[in-house]
Amino acid sequence: MSNVLTVGIIGAGRIGKLHVDNLKLIPQIKIKAVSDVVVDHLHDWATTNEIDVLTTNYSDLLNDGEIDVVFICSPTNTHAAIIKEAAQAKKHIFCEKPVSFSVEETHDALKAVEAAGVKLQVGFNRRFDPNFKKVRELVQTNEIGQPHVLKITSRDPQPPSIDYVRASGGLFMDMMIHDFDMARYIMDSEVVEVSAQGTVLVDPAIGEAGDIDTAIVTLKFENGALGVIDNSRQAVYGYDQRLEVFGNKGVATADNCIPTTVQVSTSEHVVKEKPLYFFLERYTQAYVEEVKEFATACLTDQPVTCSGNDGFQAERIAKAAKESLLSGRPVRLEESYVTNG
Repeated sequence: MSNVLTVGIIGAGRIGKLHVDNLKLIPQIKIKAVSDVVVDHLHDWATTNEIDVLTTNYSDLLNDGEIDVVFICSPTNTHAAIIKEAAQAKKHIFCEKPVSFSVEETHDALKAVEAAGVKLQVGFNRRFDPNFKKVRELVQTNEIGQPHVLKITSRDPQPPSIDYVRASGGLFMDMMIHDFDMARYIMDSEVVEVSAQGTVLVDPAIGEAGDIDTAIVTLKFENGALGVIDNSRQAVYGYDQRLEVFGNKGVATADNCIPTTVQVSTSEHVVKEKPLYFFLERYTQAYVEEVKEFATACLTDQPVTCSGNDGFQAERIAKAAKESLLSGRPVRLEESYVTNG
């Protein structure tokens, strides 16, 4: 491979366009082609971004010998099939989370990637957030000692559309899956048992669509530590993203990001700004860093930061959480899914 990566983007929705913006910040990247089911509205955008090829057929990207890397930003139900085809075409792959809604499909896709010898990075962008990376570093360097308890709060400012809910795979697979990955990343230990509680408190239509909008999940880790994750589809004050690790030597906390740190204190009140409103604002830097690190891994033949197995393990935890919610009992990961090689 040369010192320039030629990239194709599959899916030109919000996240696909975001990756285009961020990839343009990397001098060693050339974005050659974009595919989407409809491209008529994309011509001016493609011209502005110096993208040579627009197509409705993603296979055109896989068959293009100049393209080294594909970014899969299409709907989740297409990911596994495209990963297999891209691997067979010897393209390195960046895939948005989750890899699929089925751990069996994901396992099969990962086998295709391994057989082809290409790289696959999964888009768990929160690993690249400087605040969360710092907490992981403090755990790794024993600054807080042996971790005992992990707490993660992740609450959206407003619920998604009902059409989105129906196609999302459910709160555990769509929303909390980020937190499942973060739990493994921060604690550097596998989850062995999951217990979930969930309900509908934000919007009855979410329940009618077969999902929940409020959940608490407890985790047991292989290293003996415990974890608690809470999710809500609506926090009226903004995008609530906090994390804490408590250990025998201390505690490390990552608080919400706010526009400024200015706090006004008077005899009537103490006021500071609300959290940044949503994920595009909150994780701007993380989205940039994840594509930079992926590009570096491809150019230098180094391991990716968030592997296909990381995506697979997060899906296993999400599946176990759903099983726990439905059964009303804790579910061990070993009983939730066992691979057959």
